[in-house]
Amino acid sequence: MCRSIKTLRPPAAPEVTEDDIRAAALQYVRKVSGFRAPAAHNREVFEQAVDAVAAATHDLLAGIRVRGAGGGPRSRPD
Repeated sequence: MCRSIKTLRPPAAPEVTEDDIRAAALQYVRKVSGFRAPAAHNREVFEQAVDAVAAATHDLLAGIRVRGAGGGPRSRPD
């Protein structure tokens, strides 16, 4: 079972793919549920949870603003 989920936001991960997001969502659902792979009778709800976590992660990453990212050196007002 996973022990950690890697950071997906810049600058820790400058380029994040949908596969990265899905893998993190799968790790999270596995950890929370305690199942590496669900039984047949739990497969649908397991996959729905992975989809929901992936969507929430995508929205979160799309909305996060990292201070000082990409703007070069910042000048301070005198």
